[in-house]
Amino acid sequence: MPTDRHAIPKQLQRRHVLGAAMAAVLPGVTGIATAASPKPILVGGLPVTCNLTLPVACVAKAAANARAGITTVDYEYSKYNGWPEIKESLMTGRIQAAYMLAPLVMDLTDKKIPLKIVSLGHRSGAVIMVRTDSTHKRFADLKGKRIAIPSRFAVDFLFLRKMLAREGMTPKDIEIIEMAPPDMPAALYAKAVDGYCTGEPFGAAAQRAGYARPLSMTRDEWRNYICCVLTVREELIRDNRPLVQDLVNHVQAAGTWLDKGPASRNKAVEIASGRKFFNQDPNIIRFVMENPADRVTYGDLRMIRAEFDELMKLSIEAGTLKRPVAYETYVDESFVKGIKPVNITL
Repeated sequence: MPTDRHAIPKQLQRRHVLGAAMAAVLPGVTGIATAASPKPILVGGLPVTCNLTLPVACVAKAAANARAGITTVDYEYSKYNGWPEIKESLMTGRIQAAYMLAPLVMDLTDKKIPLKIVSLGHRSGAVIMVRTDSTHKRFADLKGKRIAIPSRFAVDFLFLRKMLAREGMTPKDIEIIEMAPPDMPAALYAKAVDGYCTGEPFGAAAQRAGYARPLSMTRDEWRNYICCVLTVREELIRDNRPLVQDLVNHVQAAGTWLDKGPASRNKAVEIASGRKFFNQDPNIIRFVMENPADRVTYGDLRMIRAEFDELMKLSIEAGTLKRPVAYETYVDESFVKGIKPVNITL
């Protein structure tokens, strides 16, 4: 192309000058200086009801933006099917936020992965399922049996250890199989495993189908149980603190809204069952919400140091953590402390 402006036809010179002027006055009108809309932050999650506050928060935020005439999307749910995949995506920065297993975050931060827990996601919600036609009534009956867990970093595994210890057993008395939660009901049906421990709705799916029953539930045995926590990369906190605060505001508000009663939970079932989120049978999610109503709870999402310390101690005993990890290393309480009330209108 010519580099001498006098070699450029006058008509093209005029167009260039006019185009530059319009771009300066009306950015985005011409193709010269169009600013692209910022991409939404992807927040990873599994299709488990322990993560239900995340779809509710995303939909509530989008609805609030729409009412305000805002067309941009701040954050979106990104579905994963297993903890290894979500861990890898968060470690490599493919996503900047996710619901994660609390002990796994402790381990990753101990390995210098720049992550922080900024909110809880739920309370309770784990079950240990066995076949309806089995003779298993106590954990002692599981000796030598194959039991599936989502991950050795999952608090479900710590729950299983607690139940075994009550009868003087250890995981060495059973055969542990790591398996993605969506695969567990089918594995139990096919008798590939004798039981499984996981978050809902994968216990409810087999129970509602009639071939499985709960051997134990955290609602009965470990009321302050926490597993899935909202975790963000530290650079997101550094670069976009207001967005992280807004996400925490909506997650916490979603928890309060979910525990208001049946109307909220029915709406949450409608949201979560959609293809954009869990893509599951709404009747199964509703079964979790109603049988019983406190099978999973969301209203108390306080960050309590003693509870994290207990998880860390249990994880060290289980061998999934090699040493204690300082609370401040993996938790940032400032967002929960700085919560601004959000009205969830759905």
